[in-house]
Amino acid sequence: MASKFTRSNRVGWLMAGPAAFLIAVFVVLPFIFAIVLSFTNQRLISPNPTQFVGLANYEQLLGIGLLTLEAERDEAGAVVRDETGAPKYPPLRSFTRNNPDFPQFDGMREWFSFRLGDNPTYVLARDVVFMKAIVNTFIFVLVVAPVQAGLALVLALLINQRLRGINLFRAIYFMPVVVSIVVVSLLWRFIYDGSSGLLNNLLGALSFGAFPTVDWLGNPSTALGAIIAMSIWQAVGFHMIIWLSGLQTISPSLYEAAAIEGSSKWQVFRYVTWPGLRNTAVLILIVITMQAFSLFSQIDVMTGGGPLDSTQTIVFQAVERGYGKQDISGGSTISVVLFVIVLSISLLQRWLTREKN
Repeated sequence: MASKFTRSNRVGWLMAGPAAFLIAVFVVLPFIFAIVLSFTNQRLISPNPTQFVGLANYEQLLGIGLLTLEAERDEAGAVVRDETGAPKYPPLRSFTRNNPDFPQFDGMREWFSFRLGDNPTYVLARDVVFMKAIVNTFIFVLVVAPVQAGLALVLALLINQRLRGINLFRAIYFMPVVVSIVVVSLLWRFIYDGSSGLLNNLLGALSFGAFPTVDWLGNPSTALGAIIAMSIWQAVGFHMIIWLSGLQTISPSLYEAAAIEGSSKWQVFRYVTWPGLRNTAVLILIVITMQAFSLFSQIDVMTGGGPLDSTQTIVFQAVERGYGKQDISGGSTISVVLFVIVLSISLLQRWLTREKN
């Protein structure tokens, strides 16, 4: 018995060996190199020797500060006012440019501002573009994950029926998944075109010319939303298939019992379908989240991170800095930060969806 068990283990390791080798070479080792390089000033092409800089890259990437400005006062202590009668405040750059009294703000730029009482408060960042990339990525994840999962579930429920021609609808819904994301991005870039795009023409026709022409990808207020809509449409078929596989594992006898009890459709979904899809829901939530955090191709093809950095994402920043600007240490630092964020969210999702006794 022991010899057979050992032999089966040996066969299993031989079968898993190639996959483990590829994971080690293309995932583990590059990540180890990224961690090491994030503590250096390494550039892709540079005559200068590589130096160890400690946490300088992380401080430059994640450094933020909070500064509340107080109104200027004259020698008598009265508030100085401008021509309109509003209080006059010192320029922000006087605190962020070589001010020995505020060395913690040196080199920072305004990220956004708000008011606490009468005085303006500025949130400063050493790398404003990366902070925008983090916010855009989280917005993308928080919108795409629930909407895409919910829409995919609705489609799965619709096609989980024994009807003539249902396989045709399954193929139509799944078709965008098998098309290259680059091709899909190019097609939707033409759809979103501000001058002669299909979307503007369609909306203009439906509104009899009342709907104004919108440059969907050229307007900072609509660019990210346009990419979110396209991304949901492109991948919803993949998650529909996963939901469908989960639906087909639920025993038909449970539905027969519910029908005998006279349960409504909502009661059947709530007490039979949804509990049977619990493990599938956990899988889909994790998969969508991981895919959303890796957003790159759509941004690269459709907007290039613009306009005005409104579609910057973490992965796009990592590639742009690592290869576009040849800043290997900066790109590696962003990769490590992304890994920590994704790992933390994955562990949180796992804890929230754990089995409860």
